[in-house]
Amino acid sequence: MPTLVAQPAIVEAVGTPPKQIAEFAGRVRTGHESVSVARMRSPEGWSEPGQRPEFEEITVVTKGMLRVEHSDGVMDVHAGQAVVTAAGEWVRYSTPGAGGAEYVAVCVPAFSPGTVHRDSET
Repeated sequence: MPTLVAQPAIVEAVGTPPKQIAEFAGRVRTGHESVSVARMRSPEGWSEPGQRPEFEEITVVTKGMLRVEHSDGVMDVHAGQAVVTAAGEWVRYSTPGAGGAEYVAVCVPAFSPGTVHRDSET
């Protein structure tokens, strides 16, 4: 029988100013370890430390623009576009544009703080 996820779990976010993470499936909301699906709402000026996660991340931008810094440069991903980052690849996300951004992130296997491997903020 299908399982209704009536509302997401709100997960604490890293970065400033704070963004909202609403997990619909994953370790927190449904106990899934193989995949996580979350809606992100990032305000204008949000940024987080770089990371080298152990999971593949597929991000679909639904509003605004998400900036993705990577080892070879910078990519701006606009509403209606997506970006796929491979496990082990260094990336840093931010939303510098007016109005911030909204996007859906799918992580395989599921996101976990222990497997994201964020850069130290020294």
